[in-house]
Amino acid sequence: MIVITILVSIAAISAICWLLFTIATYALPGLAGVAAGIWVYQTGAGLPGSVLAGLVGAGLVFGMAQFLILFARPMWLKLAVALAFVAPAAIVGFHATHGIVKHLMPSETWQTIFSVIGAVAVGITAFVRLTSMAAPEPAGQTPAST
Repeated sequence: MIVITILVSIAAISAICWLLFTIATYALPGLAGVAAGIWVYQTGAGLPGSVLAGLVGAGLVFGMAQFLILFARPMWLKLAVALAFVAPAAIVGFHATHGIVKHLMPSETWQTIFSVIGAVAVGITAFVRLTSMAAPEPAGQTPAST
């Protein structure tokens, strides 16, 4: 019975970590959607209108980011868009990891160290997921060769 409990706990922790890494990539569109939804709700649109506005706002932010990463020519613009997604993801990773480790260890120093490691891991994962959306440049295609 103890073995089953340990295996189920490991599976649950793995599922939660996968969910964290997946959702953290979309922290910026989520924040934009919540902000749009709250603003629309405060203008008196009601709950259905605020939910719709939040979904549209989040979709627009994510769509604009994908468009810029795929079609923007300057690399600095692509990097700026990627960093705009990575920064909130890293913050989410820090706080999620801190929420987990504060229950596991009493030392605040080690809590912070593990939280920073979690933030870096989630930030790198978000960066890799976001940059994998971009189409690769064709090999051997330079402006001088055309």
